[in-house]
Amino acid sequence: MRRELKKKKPGETEMVDEKRDQVTAPGPKVGVYVCHCGGNISDHVDVEKVCEDAKGIPGVVTVKNNMFMCSDPGQELIMEDLKNGTIDRVVVASCAPSLHESTFRSAISRAGGNPYTYEHANIREQVSWVHHGEGATEKATRLVAAAVGKARELHPLEPFRVDAKRHATVIGGGVAGLRAAKDLADRGIQVVLIEKSPFLGGWTAHWDRLSPTEDDVSELIPELCRQVLDDPAVEVHTCSHVISFEGFIGNFRLGFRKEPPAEGAYAEEIERMKQSGADTGDFIPHVGVCPEPLPEASEEQTVETGVVVLATGFRPYTPRKGEYGYGEIKEVITLPDLIRIIAENRRAGGGQLLQVNGRKIRAMAMIHCVGSRQIPGIHEETEGRPLNQYCSRVCCGATLHAANLIRETHPGTRIFDFYRDIRTYGRGQEEVYEKASDNKVLFFRFEAQDPPEVSGNAGEGDFPVSVKVKDTLTFGEEIETKVDLVVLAVGMEPNDVSDLVEMMKLPVGADRFLLEVHPKLRPVELSVSGVLVAGTSQAPFDVGETCAAASAAAVKASAVLARGGFVELDPFIAEIDMGKCKGTGACVEACIVDGALRMVEMDLDGEKVLRPEVVPALCQGCGACTAVCPENAINVSGWTLKQYEKMVEMIVSEKLAA
Repeated sequence: MRRELKKKKPGETEMVDEKRDQVTAPGPKVGVYVCHCGGNISDHVDVEKVCEDAKGIPGVVTVKNNMFMCSDPGQELIMEDLKNGTIDRVVVASCAPSLHESTFRSAISRAGGNPYTYEHANIREQVSWVHHGEGATEKATRLVAAAVGKARELHPLEPFRVDAKRHATVIGGGVAGLRAAKDLADRGIQVVLIEKSPFLGGWTAHWDRLSPTEDDVSELIPELCRQVLDDPAVEVHTCSHVISFEGFIGNFRLGFRKEPPAEGAYAEEIERMKQSGADTGDFIPHVGVCPEPLPEASEEQTVETGVVVLATGFRPYTPRKGEYGYGEIKEVITLPDLIRIIAENRRAGGGQLLQVNGRKIRAMAMIHCVGSRQIPGIHEETEGRPLNQYCSRVCCGATLHAANLIRETHPGTRIFDFYRDIRTYGRGQEEVYEKASDNKVLFFRFEAQDPPEVSGNAGEGDFPVSVKVKDTLTFGEEIETKVDLVVLAVGMEPNDVSDLVEMMKLPVGADRFLLEVHPKLRPVELSVSGVLVAGTSQAPFDVGETCAAASAAAVKASAVLARGGFVELDPFIAEIDMGKCKGTGACVEACIVDGALRMVEMDLDGEKVLRPEVVPALCQGCGACTAVCPENAINVSGWTLKQYEKMVEMIVSEKLAA
């Protein structure tokens, strides 16, 4: 039977049999689908040549290519061939499987196929992005051949089920935690919220008004807290922190300890609460809501839960002593300090000049990017404090918003703004920038390697602080300003959750924020199944983004628990051939997940012996056990040694070289 390459439409070809309804290929029938990736692949890989070579690989019955295989038309190519019986195995050659593996498995399922009869060849990150010319095309062909070799050895698998409790635990009582808890409760899920401080509201409760909407925090936070505290489905525990964690998705067990705040911890907030005379549940400005009396003794509790939402939040960067004069010059403060001062001035009735501790501020300087966008070799590194190389995103908008409030409420106070770049992203934020210019805020731009110099003013006049800068807007002219106050626009850092990271084996990015599986396809999921992330524990967000992320985590959590008492997990787990196993225990020692493999006593041929047993819900399918078994008695379903061998055979095949 003759095969030919038949042209279908621009950017798409198909290898077909001359008599389509008489496919007689023995064994599995593999379809190969090659993606152009809009030029990301096809600019460096000859896709037509890869398709031509692929049709000669044993087991391949059809080859197609598309500009974007992940698009609906691309997926339809696969689904059509599955539905009409042309293929029963699928190989997609495109970008990294972490991006679209779930996309193609879903397409196979919708076509009535088994989603685990699919293999992926990464010819973008592993080929076109690192190779060029004939070498790129040849490598792409070999990776496709390896994928086909494995696909021919794939067998239909079924996901396994584990019981799941319809219950969620939210760790963190800031805006993200409160929003996630309320959304989960609205979906009929029982929730336990654990907050380490005595207060609900997080750092948002410390602010005054939100930019650019001008929403009053003293109205927003109490309302959100009231909704959570009044909901019978939510159980709130403040002054509590997690001390133990075990189990798996659907069946986690958390231990937490409720105890009085440590000496000195939250002392300023507690003192403000006492001075305000607020009752339990009242909102204390720049502190939050204290929903219950402070505990008088330690108490440990446990909770059994189906999913965990991490909303552990952020903390403002604390400048090093001497950084722009911070800690050495009393007139140097941070932006959070200024926000509180602005609110205090407004409650006191305003005035022509902003006042700080009774001192009238005639002129002030605001310096951007303090603790953000730090550059190795330029910014000073200190032990135990890595540089924050990321942009904190919200600082520019918050700084300019504060500048506008001052200029409009205290028009006699002049403001000098020193910035590296202005990044006012988001709806309405650019207008805040333009408004600051209209309000006669004076801007100076500096380079990272030549930041402003802040010093005590030893010259003429009664201004206590001097700021010098080489202004790139005036081609490097050195400018000196005398001011009464310097405000450092500090960035955002993740809260220290190293204990949770170690306890739960959580992934952390280079920026020390919790790392999601994929920023677009799985934006609120962590690599630990059943553990989700919300808000600024993941990245610097504004309040709107934080609430959106928290709601997304709540929706994902409720979807996980919506199947009626169980969850389905991928079957890529270790399997033991008891006919070969000698019970050495090497696999248990090598296992990287506590409890995923354990030695148990069992009856084999009438004899009591110790043999390893797999706990499917805990197994991550990493293969560490396979590598150490002296009897080759253990394999990972979907990634067996035989499948690896077939991949290697195809990669080194001399026929491909010909």
